[in-house]
Amino acid sequence: MTDTTENDVSEEKGSNPVREAILTLVNERGVGTTIDPSEVARLVSESNWRKVMNDVRAEAVRLAKAGEISIYRKGVPVPDLDKFKGVWRIGLPGYVKKPKEEK
Repeated sequence: MTDTTENDVSEEKGSNPVREAILTLVNERGVGTTIDPSEVARLVSESNWRKVMNDVRAEAVRLAKAGEISIYRKGVPVPDLDKFKGVWRIGLPGYVKKPKEEK
């Protein structure tokens, strides 16, 4: 994949590398698992992945609003896609956090 910005869409394929990376990774992992947003950013731009993180968040929110993915915090879908903060993960809808096993 190549470096990208939020509004930079490949003219050749009419595609969005950030969107493609998100959908590829979550579909490879399947329901029941999530991915770290930095994995997406590193797939899009290994050398400038930190600069891509805002684009990953923006595209993840768009995809979540469309129902294609879910954004999770602490294993639970975020209730407000426009205002979530902190550590978050991306997954397919239907992920259920597994309870911790007791020792």
